[in-house]
Amino acid sequence: MATGKRTDPFRGFKFRVSIGGIQRAGFREVSGLDASTDPVDYREGDDKTLTTRKLPGLKKFSNITLKRGITDDKDLWNWRKQVMDGKINNARKNGSIILMDDEGNDVAQWDFVEAWPVKWTGPTFNATANEVAIDTLELVHEGLDRTK
Repeated sequence: MATGKRTDPFRGFKFRVSIGGIQRAGFREVSGLDASTDPVDYREGDDKTLTTRKLPGLKKFSNITLKRGITDDKDLWNWRKQVMDGKINNARKNGSIILMDDEGNDVAQWDFVEAWPVKWTGPTFNATANEVAIDTLELVHEGLDRTK
């Protein structure tokens, strides 16, 4: 019996991040692409079975965590500083996490909306280590969709 063309899953190491139209490809790690819906118990007043129905409740989205090696590019730090200075109304940005195949073609994309940096964590320094200095930016957002 002949089989169809085999489709291998994409690898998770080739991706880029776009925030507010600014493309960045130098992230070491992106996590937090998560969406859930809490169920709500509901029971009709005249239901004689004495059981509850499960209805969809509010949608919830995890924070997106971005990790990258520190460079002289301060765009993300300045964005976080804007929030720390209380200018949140102008700080909300839409963005995308784009997965690429081995040839660099876009194969999957997750878009998030109304994001702003809720937490920044600086690197750990150790004079006996030789790792890259990594900072972490955590984004809160109001929606996530896979568009590709």
